[in-house]
Amino acid sequence: MCGICGIIGFGGPGDASALRARVDAMLEALRHRGPNATAAFGTGSAVLGATRLAVRGIDAPSQPSVDTASGVIVVCNGEIDNHRELRRWLEDRGRIVPPGSDVEVLPGLYLELGDAFVERLVGAFALAVWDPRTRRALVARDRAGERPLFFTRRPDGLRFASEIAALLAAGDQAATVSSTAIRGYLQFGNFAAPRSPLEGIEKVAPGERILLENGSLRRERYWRWSITQTEKRTPSLDEFDGVFREAVRRQSDVDIDFAVFLSGGLDSSLVTAVTRSLHPDRPLRAYTVRFDVDSFDEGDFAATVAQRLGMHQESVWVRPEDLQTELPALVRRVGEPLADPAWLPAALLARQAARDFRMTLVGEGADELFGGYPTYLGARLAQRYSRLPAPLRTLLRRAVEAIPASDKKVTVSYLLKRFVQGAEREGMARHQLWNSNISPELLRRLGVEPVGLPGPDPEGPELLDRVQQWDLEVPLAEGLLTKADRASMSFALELRAPFLDEAVLEFAARLPVSERIHGLTTKVFLKRYALRYLPRDIVHRRKRGLSVPLGRWLRGPLRDWAADALSPAHLEPVGVSPSAAREVFQEHLDRRADHARALWTLIVLSHWYQQTRP
Repeated sequence: MCGICGIIGFGGPGDASALRARVDAMLEALRHRGPNATAAFGTGSAVLGATRLAVRGIDAPSQPSVDTASGVIVVCNGEIDNHRELRRWLEDRGRIVPPGSDVEVLPGLYLELGDAFVERLVGAFALAVWDPRTRRALVARDRAGERPLFFTRRPDGLRFASEIAALLAAGDQAATVSSTAIRGYLQFGNFAAPRSPLEGIEKVAPGERILLENGSLRRERYWRWSITQTEKRTPSLDEFDGVFREAVRRQSDVDIDFAVFLSGGLDSSLVTAVTRSLHPDRPLRAYTVRFDVDSFDEGDFAATVAQRLGMHQESVWVRPEDLQTELPALVRRVGEPLADPAWLPAALLARQAARDFRMTLVGEGADELFGGYPTYLGARLAQRYSRLPAPLRTLLRRAVEAIPASDKKVTVSYLLKRFVQGAEREGMARHQLWNSNISPELLRRLGVEPVGLPGPDPEGPELLDRVQQWDLEVPLAEGLLTKADRASMSFALELRAPFLDEAVLEFAARLPVSERIHGLTTKVFLKRYALRYLPRDIVHRRKRGLSVPLGRWLRGPLRDWAADALSPAHLEPVGVSPSAAREVFQEHLDRRADHARALWTLIVLSHWYQQTRP
């Protein structure tokens, strides 16, 4: 993986030294993403640069990759997993690919296929191409959105970078807060493409390529998960075993030793078990987040899996003081707020792993593909709940809302409260409310108008397809994967997610509803498959996921720190009522409600604004 950036002008030649100086400043801001090498290449019209984290072709030349005959320049952040097949295909067509890393196939592939070359790539990537012959630029992001890419348009050209902080480092990009984007962040905890937190800076969407020529811009979705259109069929365990093992094999086909992130849950345990079966003699190491709060700690489960697979497990303990010391540095490094509280534990885990490794395999994506979230069960239960008499629903809601707030992790009472909050809504509107960081009602209390939600839509089995597609494209791509990328690459550690391999995505799109959820069981097919590799008690244990005991910590050791972040000077400029925020905080302190997720969303925004304001 790398960090990439560049400045492209569509007019005549400019000041080459001035362009290079700005790109060098951008590269310096991206050095944490690629400490192994830094390079830039270009002319007075365009300069592209990359910082390199070498996992394939260790001794290969640094990017940018340049085709000397045409002058085409390519930079890529990520890995091209089918590079061997692409290299053979190009050589069969008489195009010799320079030896080196996997990205060396990209210039030749572009020259053979034009803009369609992106559709031939398998892997996690964000890339940019400059073609001086036609004065055209192309930027693109991988199908699932594993790698980030931001850009800003100007009348005379384009600037792009892997992180917002690098665009700002060029020195002439205004840091003007986007009030519309901030509203979406407060509600959902992320910035869905094309929005970013700053005016004038846009994000490339997952599965999108953007073409710029003569000052005009054209956005195209070259891929979208086809779950809503794909015909469903009974799945084969043997077929999926071949698909998934090939995904893990391709992603672990690297020239360095690597590790795994292991929580002891189904997804990371399955990736770990398949990896071990493919590399029985490799000295694999597992890294696990630990908490001293029992309901949040999964260390014992991870230890069970690691011991069974003959792996060394290393624990990384997370304590409340880590949040207040690490958050400012993370926000400053990447230049954007991320509302997922697991960002901090993920960063600490990455920092520890990066001391010995440059890459780890992870289990991200399985819940979205195979139906793993409680909200998927809730979508079906809500249909039955809506048929109850209105007075009975009112009584049930009051009874649920009267349950005292708990500091435990994902309690039944927490799930019930979220359920009744959205059960009166329909379809996607209900699901999006369940996925909100701050509910529309609470946002209005804070003086923020919620973003628009879709109106009523048809109920039925097909709703699950739409819900999972939205979860893949927004909460996963713009939330969970953003968190994973910024956490890991802050310490030059590459994360690879085999569940997000294109063939795995296509297989999951064909699963009938009954193979995803059945009764109160989630991930029906994946659990049946996992029994080939894992013990039943790991496969069928209750889902937890990586989360942080924020509720308890905000009432205790982080109380004063949180109060400072929620001060008027930090909230008023981003449109949040400080007095309402204090009331919400007090309700949390008094245990009248669990506002931990909402408060954390505000705290991170506050720290980001402090570092962004002029």
